[in-house]
Amino acid sequence: MSTRDFDEHSITQAVLDRFANTPDPRLKQVLQSLVRHAHDFVRDVDLSMDEWLEAIMFLTRTGQISDDKRQEFILLSDTLGISMLVDAINHRMPEGATETTVLGPFYVQNPPELSNGADISGGEEGVPLHVAAVVTSPDGKPLANAVVDVWQSDDDGFYDVQRPEIEGANLRARFRTDAAGRMAFWTIVPKFYPIPADGPVGDMLAATNRHPFRPAHIHFMIAAAGYETLVTHLFIDNDPYLDSDAVFGVKQSLIVTLDEHDGGSAPENRSMAGPWKSLEHHFGLKPQR
Repeated sequence: MSTRDFDEHSITQAVLDRFANTPDPRLKQVLQSLVRHAHDFVRDVDLSMDEWLEAIMFLTRTGQISDDKRQEFILLSDTLGISMLVDAINHRMPEGATETTVLGPFYVQNPPELSNGADISGGEEGVPLHVAAVVTSPDGKPLANAVVDVWQSDDDGFYDVQRPEIEGANLRARFRTDAAGRMAFWTIVPKFYPIPADGPVGDMLAATNRHPFRPAHIHFMIAAAGYETLVTHLFIDNDPYLDSDAVFGVKQSLIVTLDEHDGGSAPENRSMAGPWKSLEHHFGLKPQR
């Protein structure tokens, strides 16, 4: 067919042919599949020129609002369920390994490393929470010197990077497991919060009558030599948004119940004057292939 004689059906094959000589076979596969599905989508919805232009402008705004502290494209992927789909495909876990979930837009690389038992709350108000965890292989072997990054929202549902008055890291830190694979820290009970809704993704949620909230959780990223890095959350039981997480990140195995305490003696040689909560959890890492 002449390159001057395309129609709405034949153009797809013409574009596929343009990628026929792509040297990298995986790149060729991905691009040709993308073209097929994108063209089928356009034909399926009979996309108008105005809708096409609005989509272009939506993606343009998504890029313009992104920076080193906010990744709107990840947020878009999250709210469309694509992030969790990619996660599921890439993390088929063996028995004994902890399930994964989305990274989220608020991870900051190289948080400050603290000693086990440290308090990461930075004096934030909230119910004190002691978290203790053990990291093992799927068969229960303790993993020493595993790097554990943690981060969470405050009692008002904000992360430190959303609060310009905060200098440095708050409610985030890095720990290392001891010889028994254990680590621990003090923090506060996190609260449910809305994902950033002042940009294109928020506009999309509003236009489709979807709420922007995520249930309360603590993020964990755990790395150990010879094992796949685990990116996951622990979600707080009885949160009102567990069944409607805006980014589809909740898994039943990741929902935890906090133990309640009235006061008195507490871990790390603390004496608590008022109520506090605690959490103990086991993380299993998947061996690298």
